[in-house]
This record gives sequence, structure tokens and C-alpha cells, in this order.
Amino acid sequence: MSKVFDSDVGLRLYPVIINTVMLLVFSYSLYKGPSIIETFARITEPELDEQGVQYTKKVTQLWCVFFIVNGGIALYTSLFASLAVWAFYNGVIAYVAMGVLFALEWLVRLKVKRKARV
Repeated sequence: MSKVFDSDVGLRLYPVIINTVMLLVFSYSLYKGPSIIETFARITEPELDEQGVQYTKKVTQLWCVFFIVNGGIALYTSLFASLAVWAFYNGVIAYVAMGVLFALEWLVRLKVKRKARV
């Protein structure tokens, strides 16, 4: 696409496409079941109880929100920002945000599991 239009917009839209695909996969899993996060959780905890299933559903919803926000920002930077801003957001900030979400969810999960055992 970039060659046809003599533009780098096609390449800049790659993060938008990835976020869109991830949103579709995660949201479809909420509709069809089991959620993506439940599927991952059952790898280590095959006997996931109903509370765990509901928790993983909420986490999957959270990731859907993340993909919407991140994809929206990626789209904005693709269309309206300089290449440097686009590269910094999509190459640094987006990955840091993803890592922070992973880490925070892991901490919350530990707390939820600890509370369930008490």
C-alpha cells in the first residue's frame, strides 16, 4: 500500500491493524467463550472455579478497552503525528503501557487469589 500511494501511512497503520485484530479476537472470545484470558489461566489452573472464570472475563474486557484506546492513539499518530512521535508512541509508550497493564493485573490477581484462599 505504501508503494502505491508513495506514502508511509501503510506502514504506520500496522499497529492499528494489530490492535484491531487483537480486539476482535479478545471480544469474540467474550461472545463465544471461553474468554482468551480464561483459556490462558486454565493452562496453569485447569480446575478454575466460577469466581476465577468471572475474573478472567473482566480481565479480557479490560484488554479489549486497552486495545481500543491503544489502537485509537496509534491511529491518531499514524494520520496526524510526525514520524518521530509515531515511532516513540508505537515503539516505546505502547509497549510500556502493555507491560504496566500486565504487571498491575498480575498484582491484582495475586491479591484476588490470596483473598479467595482465606
